[in-house]
Amino acid sequence: MGKHSSSPKKKGSKNEKDPNNHTVALNRRARHDYSILDTYEAGLVLSGTEVKSLRQGTANLTEGFAAFSPSGELWLENVHIPEYLNGTWTNHAARRKRKLLLHRKELIKISRQVENPGLTVVPLRLYFKDGRAKVEIGVAQGKREFDKRQALREKQDAREAQRAMRYRNLRAS
Repeated sequence: MGKHSSSPKKKGSKNEKDPNNHTVALNRRARHDYSILDTYEAGLVLSGTEVKSLRQGTANLTEGFAAFSPSGELWLENVHIPEYLNGTWTNHAARRKRKLLLHRKELIKISRQVENPGLTVVPLRLYFKDGRAKVEIGVAQGKREFDKRQALREKQDAREAQRAMRYRNLRAS
């Protein structure tokens, strides 16, 4: 038997979960509370137990935000990555500050945007890409209550229109 005797596996199968490329946490609340103006992909400086805990698929981004330090570095704060269950005395604090890794030009661009009143940086998604932990951050502007209601109404109207089109297409065939 040759080395290619087994049947090849399909890449991109929905049942397969690639440990090197998957989403760990989404911040749906951020898209509801803020208008996202610009998004960036940033690396994270993590300890070993944090990575193991993320690989188990547990994290919470809802209260998280990013802030600049006086030295010009961007730090992710208030993101909850629970302690690793099998960790020892080397375990991490669940809500510690974590440094974000971005290019200098991106940092300057974000800092200029955030200088405007009413803008902030929020984490949108935490995921693995090629085995490395990444976070998608967005420069965001807070929505008012009527903006939130309007967005929900538009989403509901689009859903109803889609449902009506689907029903019409079923009756036509």
